[in-house]
Amino acid sequence: MKWNADLYDQKHAFVFKYGEDVLEFLDVKPGEHILDLGCGTGHLTKQIQDKGAVVKGTDYSPEMIAQAKQLYPDVDFAVENAADFFTDEKYDAVFSNAALHWVLDANGAIRSVFNSLKKGGRFVAEMGGKGNVERLIEATKQVLHNHGYHEKADVKVWYFPSVGEYTTKLEEHGFRVTYVIHYDRKTALQDGEQGVAKWITMFGAQFLDGIPDDEKQQILAEITKKLEPFYNENGEWYADYKRLRFIAVKE
Repeated sequence: MKWNADLYDQKHAFVFKYGEDVLEFLDVKPGEHILDLGCGTGHLTKQIQDKGAVVKGTDYSPEMIAQAKQLYPDVDFAVENAADFFTDEKYDAVFSNAALHWVLDANGAIRSVFNSLKKGGRFVAEMGGKGNVERLIEATKQVLHNHGYHEKADVKVWYFPSVGEYTTKLEEHGFRVTYVIHYDRKTALQDGEQGVAKWITMFGAQFLDGIPDDEKQQILAEITKKLEPFYNENGEWYADYKRLRFIAVKE
């Protein structure tokens, strides 16, 4: 998947704005070595560095990392696969915001994080949890099926686990989970009814790959119509976000 890093920053800044709240849970201490996993365009990585940490930001998207390096040339960034990475340097903490649900190989990610941490190091993250954008996914699949795109409808774009599912994986890999919460966080979409189409174009592009542009616009319009009763609150549109946040310690 090729990311539009400019569009991400301009229209979907809520991703890292909400992440500032997760940073409080990270509780950065000056001098700590921290990995920001799935750092996107690097805004939170920079904030971690500003708190006095020695930080590295990694992301699977070359477009995101290129933007991050341009925005924050004094921060260490690299293109890496969250599901399969190795580092000689061991970190005091690994932080991740709104990235782990893109990693379909959850075991690979958790194993890589565990191996990258010092003993006693912490894994602090927030991701999409069970039921995240459930209405949007359901509407998208229905419309794609209606248009005969059955394979597209069955594409697995994200991994949204329950508390039990993800904490079990963390424990199986040697973590002790010290905090976890699964909560509703309805999220405003910019540009009113255009917000659904822009969200899918940004984050769910795999559903639409290869579909002719005119039909793609028709499909997006139909998805929007299906979602309007649930998403439109007096002209303000909100997506049905559900987030999973946790802190786990390497024992």
